[in-house]
Amino acid sequence: MHRRALLTLGVLAALPLLPAFAEPRVFPPEAKRGALTPGWFPDITLDGKPRRLAPAARIFNQDNLVELPAALRGRDLPVYYTENGDGDVDRVWLLTPAESRQRQRPGVARQ
Repeated sequence: MHRRALLTLGVLAALPLLPAFAEPRVFPPEAKRGALTPGWFPDITLDGKPRRLAPAARIFNQDNLVELPAALRGRDLPVYYTENGDGDVDRVWLLTPAESRQRQRPGVARQ
């Protein structure tokens, strides 16, 4: 029983270190970089130009979890984004501070 308690404590102590071992996020090769300012759905501003989110658009926050457009706050948020065939923005990735400092995208999707 004592061994199990020590193992549990060791695992719990190592949990805060897990983000340090996380792999960089992977973005599709067609993703473009921009600065997003949210508006009333489906309107957004990308790089100072009015754009629209696609009806089924997905926005991924810095933890790669889906974020609702109405929950976005801020101006000129650094992002990668993709467009659908109609030219609407269909996927958006909000960049972490480390990702936004990098000149090249941290990862490219493997096909």
